[in-house]
Amino acid sequence: MATSTNQAAWLHKINTPLQVGVAPLPTAGSGELVVKNAAIAINPLDCHMQDSGVFVQQWPAIFGCDVAGEVYEVGADVQRFKKGDRIIGHAVNLVSGRPQDGAFALYTVVLAGKAAILPSAISFTDGAVVPFALEAAVCVLSLKAPGVAMAGVPTPALGLPYPSLLRPTPSLGKMLVVYGGSSSVGSMTTQLAAATGIHVISIAGAHNFDFSKHCGATQVFDHKDPSVVEKVIEAIRESGRHEFVGIFDAIATPETYEHDLTILAKLGGGHLASVHPPPANVPDNVKAGMIFAVNDIATPVWRDYVTPALETGKLQCLPPPTIVGKGLEHIQDAMKKSKAGVSATKLVVEL
Repeated sequence: MATSTNQAAWLHKINTPLQVGVAPLPTAGSGELVVKNAAIAINPLDCHMQDSGVFVQQWPAIFGCDVAGEVYEVGADVQRFKKGDRIIGHAVNLVSGRPQDGAFALYTVVLAGKAAILPSAISFTDGAVVPFALEAAVCVLSLKAPGVAMAGVPTPALGLPYPSLLRPTPSLGKMLVVYGGSSSVGSMTTQLAAATGIHVISIAGAHNFDFSKHCGATQVFDHKDPSVVEKVIEAIRESGRHEFVGIFDAIATPETYEHDLTILAKLGGGHLASVHPPPANVPDNVKAGMIFAVNDIATPVWRDYVTPALETGKLQCLPPPTIVGKGLEHIQDAMKKSKAGVSATKLVVEL
């Protein structure tokens, strides 16, 4: 029997192009899977890691978070998966630092607790958009107590329930603003919040209104509207039956933070969760934190929700993929396109 060989897109130095080369074929330890990747997706975090080396623990590095493919090897103590299963998974090089835990390779180690069966009706390229955004969204919504995102920066703790498979979803009587509702993590947070019974107000580009509503937002406002802050505040106040929880800012720029704090000030405070460190000196009535998208809080969602929700359409592979090319050599081009900016799509490379 021929022995499989592995290759990866390696980062050898900060702010240099990825280089495709031979990589060790990983083996599955206890609680782990080795996945033969069919598609991988690009996240803004990947670009930050390439540009600055943030979170890189050893050189050369293999990073990347989103994989979709077939189980190649099953480690000890894994019950939910078998060799040949079609899965999606969240690779955790971000915390482990191990090259074998990076997605930008032909074969990747994925924790069984961060993987789910991909229904046969869903393509690998569609499925690859889900994993990182899903875990990030759970970390936005469901952490019960603040943790540490990075030195001196806490994680947010909205303490909201997990998404429900029930149709229709019973209302939770709560309201959340998602700033950047057409982004990957913003649209996934909207999906999971809606599936939890939360009323979502989305702030997005006017051309993405329909997309944000498709994800589950009940109201959408144009981020370029000079009156967007006033309109969001008015919409929240008019919905008196919903308790305002706070804001998830998936853009996290000085401008959006200014809008966030104005909204929170007018509404008496609340949570501010964001994808970058929150602004300094927030008022005492604002609980601010930065999401860190690897946490065991997501394990029940991976185990109990993802596959049946994908099967029924309760969870959709959104935003839809844009396929950049086929082969590891196309990852660098996808990173370049990601840095240039994308809207209501996620960049995917087939393998």
